[in-house]
Amino acid sequence: MTARRLTFGFTLPQRGIFFGVGTWPEMLDLARRVDTCELFDSLWVGDSLLAKPRPESLTLLGGLTTATRRVTLGVACMASFPVRDPLVLAYQWANLDLMSGGRMLLAACTGIIPGLSPHEGEQWGVTDAERGERMMENIDICRRLWCEDHVTFTGKFRAFADVTLRPKPLQQPCPIWIASNPPPTANRVLRRAARKADGWMTVNVVPNLLAANWARLAEFLREADRDPEQYPTLAYHNVNIGPDRQAALEESKRFLDEYYGPVFAPPMVEAWTAAGPPARCIEDLRSLVRDGAKRIALRVTGWRQGEQFERLVNEVLPYV
Repeated sequence: MTARRLTFGFTLPQRGIFFGVGTWPEMLDLARRVDTCELFDSLWVGDSLLAKPRPESLTLLGGLTTATRRVTLGVACMASFPVRDPLVLAYQWANLDLMSGGRMLLAACTGIIPGLSPHEGEQWGVTDAERGERMMENIDICRRLWCEDHVTFTGKFRAFADVTLRPKPLQQPCPIWIASNPPPTANRVLRRAARKADGWMTVNVVPNLLAANWARLAEFLREADRDPEQYPTLAYHNVNIGPDRQAALEESKRFLDEYYGPVFAPPMVEAWTAAGPPARCIEDLRSLVRDGAKRIALRVTGWRQGEQFERLVNEVLPYV
């Protein structure tokens, strides 16, 4: 059997422009550097409407279609997917796929954030309890509009008749992944990814979470007559390179506190971050591969984005 090649993505921390990580022109420059570096095959942005506001993902991706030429472009993850109007979103995403030359990859998720997503959803009449079902229904709507004409649809939340979307995405089929990081006992969540998604994105926020979830997901894929070896998986991970591992973890904790609020305890930051000298970062990333990641998307959790990027591409990634 031919060994599969590990590939890497890079996540732009666009919410960081609110707390001094960089300006948007600097983020665009970083995107161009990713696009010209053969170590990377994808570039990601984050997403939220009101729960964790940041520069809006779809309009940012429109800019990135003109700033890049090669890499796949995606949202990691699209937390607003269950809230957005699926007809409008399908139209916008198809247009992005046209503008990018067929380089878009959508990773949908429920976007549930305790204490924050209920207020966000209230503005659009969406409860947290509905988000999972709405996500699944919106996936069905997007897929039909992207490949069919004169679509009539009746679902639990949306119904419409004789809708034809133009343009269609260049990619046929246009991929939709599901992003989730449930406890391994959450079989319903993992079955969604096995049954509906073209791939799975996750985070390793506690030790062994990725490995345990991948083992269960692989079971559900086999039940659905899908080959786990051929099913794409991506670990969305953080990186902070420096001579002192503890200092790198402490900076990452400060970064994540600014980004999300103080919701990640130090052990969670340690599980979710490749931190310290290059050799330690290399081993941390290798462990993700052993746990089931076929691709890894990295976000620098620090304020020296350019310097960290250079160390990442020269001292870490070539040796993973």
